[in-house]
Amino acid sequence: MELTKSEMEIMDVLWEDGGALSRADFLARQKEKTWKDSSVHILLNGLLNKGAIREAGIVKRSKTYGRTFLPTMSREEYFAATIFSHRYQPEMTGLFQALLQRPNVTKDFLDSLDAMIQEKRQQL
Repeated sequence: MELTKSEMEIMDVLWEDGGALSRADFLARQKEKTWKDSSVHILLNGLLNKGAIREAGIVKRSKTYGRTFLPTMSREEYFAATIFSHRYQPEMTGLFQALLQRPNVTKDFLDSLDAMIQEKRQQL
C-alpha cells in the first residue's frame, strides 16, 4: 500500500495521537497540511479503501454525528510493509546493515534488538 503525501499527513496525526479521531479532530490537530479542510473526508475515505484506517465508532459534535477512525497498523509496520512492497525488494541483511549505520543506534537499542532476535529464533 502506498500513501500520498496528504494521506501520510492524516496518518501522522493518527499515529501521534494514539486514539480514535473524528474529521473535526484532524482539522484541529493538523497545523501544517497540504490539503484543504473540505477534502479531509475524501482523504479519510481513500485511507479506508486502502485499509490503512478503520472506523472506530461515532461521536457527537454539536448537533451532528461523525465517524471516528483508528489506524490499522503502526507507523513502523507501514514502513516495513512499504519497503517490501516494491518490485525490487532489498536483501534483509543489507537492509539491517544500513539501518545499523544510522547515528541514533545506541547500546540499549542493540540490546533490545538482540532480545527480539533471540525471541524470533525461539519461534522458528
